[in-house]
Amino acid sequence: MNTQAPVCACGIVLVLLLLLTVPRTATAQKNDIDIYSLTVDSKVSSRFAHTVVTSRVVNRADTAQEATFQVELPKKAFITNFSMIIDGVTYPGNIKEKAAAQKQYSEAVARGESAGLVKATGRKMEQFQVSVSVAPAAKVTFELVYEELLKRHLGVYELLLKVRPQQLVKHLQMDIHIFEPQGISVLETESTFLTNELAGALTTSQNKTKAHIRFKPTLSQQQKSPEQQDTVVDGNFIVRYDVNRTISGGSIQIENGYFVHYFAPEGLPSIPKNVIFVIDKSGSMQGKKIQQTREALIKILDDLSPKDQFNLVSFSREITQWKPSLMPASEENVEKAKSYTSSIQAHGGTNINGAMLMAVQLLDKANQEELLPSGSVSLIILLTDGDPTVGETNPKEIQKNVQGAIGGQYSLFCLGFGFDVSYAFLEKLALDNGGLARRIYEDSDSALQLQDFYQEVANPLLTAVAFEYPSNAVEEVTQDNFRLLFKGSEMVVAGKLRDQSPDVLSAKVSGQLLMQNITFQTEAEVAEQEKEFQSPKYIFHNFMERLWAYLTIQQLLEQIVSASDAEKQALETRALGLSLNYSFVTPLTSMVVTKPEGQEESQVVEKPVEDENIHRDIPSGHDVFRSQAMGNRKFRITGSISAESWYTSRGRLRGQVPFLLSSAPSGPDGVSHGVDLGIEGTSPALPASIQAPPFILPLPGQSVDRLCVDIKHSQGPMTLLSDPDQGVEVTGQYEMEKARFSWIEVTFKNLQLQVRASPEHVVVTRNRRSSVYKWKETLFSVMPGLKMTMDEAGLLLLSSPDRVTIGLLFWDGPGQGLRLLLQDTGRFSSHVSGTLGQFYQDVLWEPPAADDDSKRTLRVQGHDHSATRKLKLDYQETAPGAEISCWSVEL
Repeated sequence: MNTQAPVCACGIVLVLLLLLTVPRTATAQKNDIDIYSLTVDSKVSSRFAHTVVTSRVVNRADTAQEATFQVELPKKAFITNFSMIIDGVTYPGNIKEKAAAQKQYSEAVARGESAGLVKATGRKMEQFQVSVSVAPAAKVTFELVYEELLKRHLGVYELLLKVRPQQLVKHLQMDIHIFEPQGISVLETESTFLTNELAGALTTSQNKTKAHIRFKPTLSQQQKSPEQQDTVVDGNFIVRYDVNRTISGGSIQIENGYFVHYFAPEGLPSIPKNVIFVIDKSGSMQGKKIQQTREALIKILDDLSPKDQFNLVSFSREITQWKPSLMPASEENVEKAKSYTSSIQAHGGTNINGAMLMAVQLLDKANQEELLPSGSVSLIILLTDGDPTVGETNPKEIQKNVQGAIGGQYSLFCLGFGFDVSYAFLEKLALDNGGLARRIYEDSDSALQLQDFYQEVANPLLTAVAFEYPSNAVEEVTQDNFRLLFKGSEMVVAGKLRDQSPDVLSAKVSGQLLMQNITFQTEAEVAEQEKEFQSPKYIFHNFMERLWAYLTIQQLLEQIVSASDAEKQALETRALGLSLNYSFVTPLTSMVVTKPEGQEESQVVEKPVEDENIHRDIPSGHDVFRSQAMGNRKFRITGSISAESWYTSRGRLRGQVPFLLSSAPSGPDGVSHGVDLGIEGTSPALPASIQAPPFILPLPGQSVDRLCVDIKHSQGPMTLLSDPDQGVEVTGQYEMEKARFSWIEVTFKNLQLQVRASPEHVVVTRNRRSSVYKWKETLFSVMPGLKMTMDEAGLLLLSSPDRVTIGLLFWDGPGQGLRLLLQDTGRFSSHVSGTLGQFYQDVLWEPPAADDDSKRTLRVQGHDHSATRKLKLDYQETAPGAEISCWSVEL
């Protein structure tokens, strides 16, 4: 049996960014380096992704030019090949042991050259870059190949390609082939640059086990406008999918003498948790970090199951426990814990050792007093942003103390906030104790990162999971013993079939569920499985053997982190041998990139490691490679790189940045009935004489007059709209003292989709998976029964037959803030209700007053409202807005 480790819903994304261009002028594009072909071919066979990026360029200038090729790939991916073809001569990349390449690397550094071709560029990505001088009229072909095993994260696999050619490309094409013998159950696509006009370049075909997604835009489709030579192809392209699962929860697949066993049972109940949250409140956490930590922890506490037990330990120089023992996660206790969390303030030093030992003591005490439910799972979640400064400060001693105290009884998960903490220290601390480490990036979505991590470990399904195979059938099996399986994740075991293995490969997976032993039996016909992978269109040669090698190397690298000095050498030797045999660039190997004679000498490709604080030097979203003259008219490529940011470049729409969720076009009469809610910001105040109302509401049957609604009485969150027939609900929090909304939330219950808007960003959550979008980012997403699009002006549309259109609008004129729009309100059912929904029931206008035609009475569901004709500012018009005359009511 191999060493135990947890399997959790670790988010793995396959990311590609290609950036290869010249300064953005028509003359430069016409006369200098021109990309005439750019192709991305990604074959995903049984979760193993093999991606080939090929770029062909020509120098159209009459002097030598420098072309730079950049690709972003996921940190978990291994580069397997790189080559340049210049004037018919191939210059390959050769993978060597790191020590063998070190001499060339050091010499390049000594010459002042940038020898490292791969660097970390964001949360999940690394950037590969190489430059070469191109003679006049000469052509160069760049080709990069990398591979990765996609992991299941909160119920889906995700493949993300990020493309930024920064110029029009005659032949631009992306092909994604997916082959899953289990059958594809869900397939979604999402893009940050697609528009309705560009959507015609995207085609998707799918049958039971295969899918092919192609993006092939013409030159005219790539153009921002007929007058502009800039390209709209600039951003992310994402594919998400999941597979069908049998009752046994397992699938064995076999190809060319190797097997892989996937295990993700469905329908199991969650095991109760005993969880201790250990929160750093030292002085370095002051400000936004402690604020985001409080915010995240409050939401996490809300997500606890009533069957769970929990406690809070906060630490700086001193250590404080919320309660002397674990508490049931009852509604009353959770509310008390949230109140306590809100009061946590940051100050003082960092006593990690003492805090961790207190957390273990709380669990030990409960265990000794038999207060831990039978079969429950005990977890410790540590969040810290710095190295220890108080008490025991030697990292090795802390690791030793914690491991000795836990004694294999509990699982420890470590979250490092920012880059002032040693990630290597936290990673070993977690891996030593059956958990894992995760970095939390300092950004506006840090609270959401914390919440998402908790979602990955929130629902344990099985403990002590072991895979067994007949000893006469398999050999060289990867890790086959796991401590925990969490909902939404997947366990993966691979190995080699013996020469005389049986015709049928059987497997038994055993585990514990609430103190009960449970066993899953799976078997596969070897010859039948081999036939599954005969289509060359969807596979690449020996992919399962490479999958096995990739998985083995990744697990060996993880074992090295927590191994003793005596064990490390053997683990490193085996990982190095596999890396060289299968041509993987790993932390133990390097690729030497050769260049034509007379150019800069060979460069070295090395795999960065997570604890390298190179991230500090690459602020997200800032220009890294700046344009500069380099003699003989060479160009260094200018471009922004960002792991998470999506860029906008088109002009704003009508002075607004809307975020609109739409379901269908306007009705047959061409009229869209709409509502407009204002979320006031902190921009200059509007003229006192004319104010914009929170709501502007065109009513059914009112083609000219509009209803303006002011909120004068509000306590706590309010239901703005609720229509059970439409499956939609809109809620919001209106702050009377500031006369604005602090948030608005749209929930589509039938789709399990939720959109929460705040002045900072928009969070879209589906099936526990959350994505953050900053205002003015673009989106084009197609999922079963729904299309969601947002253009660069921020207009998000949720399209589905017969559903009301809902939009969120960011106004950047006077009175800057968020607004909510409704269209196609004629589609509301007779059951619609809420502050706004009531106006879509029976509405009766009384005649104007005889002595004052500027006043009327509006009867809504038996209640009378006084309406007065007033001038208001319409935020739906171009900034700074237009004056409108509307009937105004106060609620």
